[in-house]
Amino acid sequence: MNAEGRLGKSGAASLHTEKPGGAASAVKRWFHKDGTWAILLLLPNIIGFLAFTLIPVIASFLLSFTSWDMLSPIRWVGFENYAALLKDETFIKVFWNTIYFAGVSVPVGIVCSLFLAVALDQGIAFKKFYRAAYFLPVVSSMVAVAVVWQFIYNPEYGLLNYALSLIGIKGPNWLTSTVWAMPAVILTSVWKNVGFNMLIFLAGLQGIADSYYEAAELDGARWHQKFWYVTVPLLSPTTFFVTVMSFIGSFQVFDTVFLMTQGGPARSTSVIVHYLYENAFKYFNMGYASAMAYVLFFMVFLITLFQLWRQKKWGAYGG
Repeated sequence: MNAEGRLGKSGAASLHTEKPGGAASAVKRWFHKDGTWAILLLLPNIIGFLAFTLIPVIASFLLSFTSWDMLSPIRWVGFENYAALLKDETFIKVFWNTIYFAGVSVPVGIVCSLFLAVALDQGIAFKKFYRAAYFLPVVSSMVAVAVVWQFIYNPEYGLLNYALSLIGIKGPNWLTSTVWAMPAVILTSVWKNVGFNMLIFLAGLQGIADSYYEAAELDGARWHQKFWYVTVPLLSPTTFFVTVMSFIGSFQVFDTVFLMTQGGPARSTSVIVHYLYENAFKYFNMGYASAMAYVLFFMVFLITLFQLWRQKKWGAYGG
């Protein structure tokens, strides 16, 4: 008796159905593997990262070694763009303007945000209101912020010059003065961003255990001693994060300058990103603009490495 006779029709059918299902079964097994759905869900983000971040970064790096105006064929020029930057007086000027902007805005912004965070951490009344009020400029449109501060800086009816006139000081033309335009832009930038750093510092302060302060009080430490010898060291990881992010943001500043001064007067407020924008989208010198972008990248990279090195020497990561 053959197998079909011994097992019957149902048994024979089961023998046939137990055979591998070919490609369809392989696909089903693949879908049921651990991590498959995670890959599928991440795929749109991966494609977006490749299309809008990684590929443009590689393309701009290659463009920095070329001459291209978006109309004529791309021409390979090697390191000529980088060599030209060293001879470009305008680039040298905006380079030092960027250093000036970062060197002033970052320390001032950190000090102001830390002061506000410490004040709000003291259990004052209406803490939530003040926290929201200081954070409001961060989420406000830069266009609206620029309009408000242009009114404040107006030499004829601006609030700042009016306040100075009350104490007998004649205020300058803030945004049209080669001396005062950059400090005015820096003040606007600090005011807009101080709320973000304040919240970061506030989170760091709330993570410091009360036992540290209690031990300092038992040793007879005053408030300023507790601040310098307890708060500041234990906030060093937070301070490092805020410093790195602030430097990166300050080197990439564009909207504040573009909306308030257009880089003037006499390029006294023009920074690297503003000059990069002009070369790329006004003069269509894509290779030269790409070279500027990578000079800026290496500046930020070196500063971050330096801060990482310093952090290992004075950082406090307590257990």
